[in-house]
This record gives sequence, C-alpha cells and structure tokens, in this order.
Amino acid sequence: MTDIFTTLASYLERSFVQNAIIVGVLIALCSSLLGVTLVLKRYSFIGDGLSHVAFGAMAIAAVIGLTDDMPLTLAITVVCAVLLLRMGKNAKIKGDAAIAVISVGSLAIGYLLMNLFSTSSNISGDVCSTLFGSTSILTLSSFDVWMCVILSVIVVLFFVLFYNRIFSVTFDENFAKATGQRAGLYNLLIAIVIAVIIVVSMQLVGSLLISALVIFPALSAMRVFKSFKSVTICSAIISVICALTGLLISILAGTPVGSTIVGVDIVVFIIFLIIGKITGGKKA
Repeated sequence: MTDIFTTLASYLERSFVQNAIIVGVLIALCSSLLGVTLVLKRYSFIGDGLSHVAFGAMAIAAVIGLTDDMPLTLAITVVCAVLLLRMGKNAKIKGDAAIAVISVGSLAIGYLLMNLFSTSSNISGDVCSTLFGSTSILTLSSFDVWMCVILSVIVVLFFVLFYNRIFSVTFDENFAKATGQRAGLYNLLIAIVIAVIIVVSMQLVGSLLISALVIFPALSAMRVFKSFKSVTICSAIISVICALTGLLISILAGTPVGSTIVGVDIVVFIIFLIIGKITGGKKA
C-alpha cells in the first residue's frame, strides 16, 4: 500500500499528470451540469450523436492537413447541434431519428475519408484513439489545458447565470413560453454548450464514451435525490470524484483513461441504484 502511494505521489509531481487531472475534472464538472437537463428532457443521446459528428469533423481536419483541428471540429459540431434541434422539431423527422441520421452518417463519412485520404500508416490506431480516447495522458498539451479551462468557465457561467431559465425550459417548456421566456433560444444555447463540451472531451475520453460522462452521473444522482437542485449538485460531485478516481486508477494500472473513468461511473451508478432501492429516494 505504501508503494502505491509513493508511486502515485511521484506521478502527481509531473506536469502531464497535473494537466490530465485539471482537464478531467473540468470536463466531468461541465458534463454533469447539463447532463441532468438532457436526461430530464430525454435528449440523452444528443451527446452520442454529436460525438459522432465530432469524429467526422476531426477526420475532415486530418484529410485537409490542419495541425489544429479544434476550431473546425467545434464549428461543425455546433452547426450540427443546431440542425439536430431543428430536425427534432420537424414532424416528419422525430428527434431520435434525426440523431440517428446525423450521427451514423457522420461516423461513416469520417471513417471513409480517413481510409481514402489517409496520411497515417496506422489508421486503425488513429480511429481507435479517436473513438475511445487517448491511451496515454501524455497527449494533453498546454494548449489543450488552457482551451479546456476557458471553455469550462464559459459553460459554468452559462449554467449559473441562466439557471432559472434552464430549470423552466427543462420541466415545462410550454409554461416557459407562456410566461414570455424564449424557450427556443435557451434550447439552442444548451445544444451549443453540449457541443462545446463534447469537442473538449474527445481528447480525453474519445467520441464513443462522451455520452457516458453526461448520462451516468445524472442517472446516479436521480436514484437517491428528486429535486432538480439536489440532483444537479450530487451529479457534479459524483462526476468529479469518478473522473479523479478513474484518472488515478489509469495512472497506476496503465489502463486507457476514458474507459477507466466510464468504468468507475458504472460502478458508482450501481451503488446509487442499490442505495435508491433501500432508501426509496429523497425528495430534496
């Protein structure tokens, strides 16, 4: 046990580990804040759909030779978030069908482009890294950290400043519209913020695992708490703890960061599920 703590302490002194912890905590916090809203509005799979879009955008950036794919990936993902919202309101294309159309199409096109115009000798490795996250925390650069910090501050400020409006739109969109609130605008802003979170998260957990960070903490908190505020706070705490635990386990065991964090989220969800069964859930 002493050896484990000694090894962990030596790792924590290194800048690349500190960068990974900062990014992991910020991503977990931002994902959990809006995760509750997405789950309650039954938009859970929008994260999954947009993550596939981000994969396609990264493939395009790689094909055209961009050294920094963040701006292009962010722009395309935000545009698709808006399209998903618009298509979801279309009577001819329901929300789940719209997500399926955009996500599957983006994933297929991205993989096709990476094969047709490959600039790498290890396509399978590149695809696996993009889908499931980097296997090494050494890949996070100072630019990645600062970009994550800036975007995370924007996300947290958005949630805090518009908390009451997000609450209204989440539980009763028609009532929010009746009271003069611009529900459509706030839905649009929520979709855009989720797109930002997803693009930032891809570096750490990969496109296929991002939705787990959004969904699992919220579902875990809902097993025990019932009020929106309590669930949101509990979800944030759970998400940050799971991210830290997953990162530390990954460092010590040498496992993929993203998969390890999601694995911890699953374990915590099972624990809260059991607690919820025993206590029957709380109202506050």
